[in-house]
Amino acid sequence: MFPEKFLWGGAVAANQCEGVYQEDGKGLSIQDVLPHGIKGARTAKPTPDNMKLIGIDFYHRYKEDIRLFAEMGFQVFRLSIAWSRIFPKGDEKEPNEKGLRFYDDVFDECHKYGIEPLVTISHYETPLYLAEHYNGWLSRELVGFYERYVRTIFTRYKDKVKYWLTFNEINSILESPFMSGGISTPKEELTEAQLYQAVHHELVASALAVKIGHEINPEFKIGCMILGMPVYPLTPDPQDVIRAMEEDRKNDMFTDIHVRGKYPGYMKRYLKERGITVHFEDGDAQLLKNTVDFISFSYYVSVCATADTSKNRRGEGNLLGGVPNPTLRASEWGWQIDPMGLRYILNRLWDKYQKPLFVVENGLGAVDRPVETEDGTMTVEDDYRIAYMRDHLLQLEEALADGVDVMGYTSWGCIDLVSASTAELKKRYGFIYVDRNDDGSGTLKRMKKKSFYWYKDVIASNGKSLHA
Repeated sequence: MFPEKFLWGGAVAANQCEGVYQEDGKGLSIQDVLPHGIKGARTAKPTPDNMKLIGIDFYHRYKEDIRLFAEMGFQVFRLSIAWSRIFPKGDEKEPNEKGLRFYDDVFDECHKYGIEPLVTISHYETPLYLAEHYNGWLSRELVGFYERYVRTIFTRYKDKVKYWLTFNEINSILESPFMSGGISTPKEELTEAQLYQAVHHELVASALAVKIGHEINPEFKIGCMILGMPVYPLTPDPQDVIRAMEEDRKNDMFTDIHVRGKYPGYMKRYLKERGITVHFEDGDAQLLKNTVDFISFSYYVSVCATADTSKNRRGEGNLLGGVPNPTLRASEWGWQIDPMGLRYILNRLWDKYQKPLFVVENGLGAVDRPVETEDGTMTVEDDYRIAYMRDHLLQLEEALADGVDVMGYTSWGCIDLVSASTAELKKRYGFIYVDRNDDGSGTLKRMKKKSFYWYKDVIASNGKSLHA
């Protein structure tokens, strides 16, 4: 059973839904020069083929969208603040008032319906100026710019936002240094020492945000957010088991530092054996002791690991690498579907940290095709999405029965938006269909899918309808 105060809702990111990429004083972000997603080449300036420049026009349509979320019964709505709406270049002394006012209005609209905002401070949208002029998080100066940003939004929204996440999928910087860390140095030229120095800067900034937030409002609940991707050994061979452990630890280090306030021993060994010295400025070790109130994560896929180099091939669509699991089927985009992996990672994180957990992303990206119903209205018969989500939520319920403390669940892309990984709109996640296509056509009209009503029943029954 789901606890009485379990938070049900959905999640989006500013760069994937807002649009209006240069209106009301907003500066460019790194997303504005990534028209083809994570693996595509960046451009020198925004280009018309970048779907994120318009997104789904949430900037102008947020009232309609939040009303639809309320109709589904959302108790929490995860969204991000676009850093470059508040500080257009990122290094200004004073914020952009129009940007601040926009989020005031969004949060007010949420509260009108009793919806609690869950706000990601930095969600893959580092101001482009900071990437081009400072090389993103490779520069220690970004800690100071981030501090000014968080002080501004924490002070402004101290009575409107209770739940905060410092960085989205912070561990993804290991594979996507530009999207995740705003690092302009080409990935193939970036040394591992540089990469882990940038990681350190982000971790210090995250801890600093926790410290500042708790000073401004002791009632704030501030969490970290990781890309959750459990790693199974491909075979029972002990070498594969150890390899899986090592792969898991690449992600665990981020959670260890956020939760325990120091670098774990295995990470010190890893860095030492590679001749890497992470530079700590005076006070960094003490700052890291400002640990998070809860752990949040995305969960879409599990992977395998093997020591056998002949089998060590990367799975299609897996952001953090990993060998495909031969026992699992995959989505249209090559992500292995593993509902039981959600129960596994929830138990693993709970056993290890004993901190409240929050599933802040989970969902199925698929090609949806609107159809006409008997009464002449249009809908999407997305039974595949309903099946996917039911299977995952039942496993989340199993984790609750195991004794895991789970705060809530926010389905990813609760309304169709532009995919981060591929920058496509045809890869749809939402309960609400948005009439916009990858060629830029469409009216942007919103339409409820079959899953809209299904999720509404799940929330209204606090999960009981999953067993109907």
